[in-house]
Amino acid sequence: MQRQSEQARTGGGRAVRMESFGGPEALDVREVTEPPQAGPGQVRVRVTAAGLNPMDWFMTADAVTAARFGLTLPVGFGTDYAGVVDQVGDGVSGFAPGDRVFGGALSRAVADSVVVDASGTTAANEAHHTPDGVDDRTAATLTIAGRTAAAALDAIGPGPGDTVLIGGSGGGVGVFAVQLARIAGARVIGTGSAASADHLRDLGAEPVTYGDGLAERVRALAPHGVTAALDLHGTDTVRVARDLGVPDGRICTIAAQVDGVVAANGANAAPGTLEEIAGLIAAGRLRVPLAASFPIEQIRAAVELQAGRHVKGKVVIDL
Repeated sequence: MQRQSEQARTGGGRAVRMESFGGPEALDVREVTEPPQAGPGQVRVRVTAAGLNPMDWFMTADAVTAARFGLTLPVGFGTDYAGVVDQVGDGVSGFAPGDRVFGGALSRAVADSVVVDASGTTAANEAHHTPDGVDDRTAATLTIAGRTAAAALDAIGPGPGDTVLIGGSGGGVGVFAVQLARIAGARVIGTGSAASADHLRDLGAEPVTYGDGLAERVRALAPHGVTAALDLHGTDTVRVARDLGVPDGRICTIAAQVDGVVAANGANAAPGTLEEIAGLIAAGRLRVPLAASFPIEQIRAAVELQAGRHVKGKVVIDL
């Protein structure tokens, strides 16, 4: 028998929907007549915050890309969420109404309610307990970016004695990658615009301006060399890392394919990655800068800001 909290929704609530693939102009907030119901092995979550990621608008931009992710119209939007369990389906253990949770609900997170598998282990369909000391806005930023950063770092194995060059270090994945590399004991040089220098320093990186002459600027900062590199934006950092003598085995990308270089994504992250990251936040050892928050009614403006790729940290939708 389903277990529900006293605060469980009786109405359907709101959800962002797309009737056609495209950009922010295709996003609409719709009233949902009936709330989704938790089936066997599932929990329903009353969403309080949903974090945005580049993959959200990338995979709903056109029909061909959407098909790669198993998405068809009409479709929702967003994957990262945080909230409170308000309904538990048959056969579920480990979750109860009132539990604070976070996780992933592929292209349907920006909604008042989502249903996910209680035992799910991928960002498409999962829930994790939110530790005390981690607020919902922060928890809603962890699933995609945290897993991706951890997987990329696992590919290059930073540690004490390493100097790691991270391209795109101030973005959504970068804020995790920089701090996790520093926690591992590595020195981090982070690329960004001149305006992002203070932001990168706050994360623990030594800032360097991207663009022409990057290799020379990095050599000036690290005369003894760079030992590993992450390219979180494209391929420019890969090229510079090779120019600096970094072997391909210690270079990783997340947004491009380069022959000889490992490409990582969140699906490659080790089990327990999200619990570890959430624990670091609860312990005050890692923080997630919030660039901006928007109410669900301003979803188009939020996505336009996030898709500009110049935000310093994460963008969150409040519900």
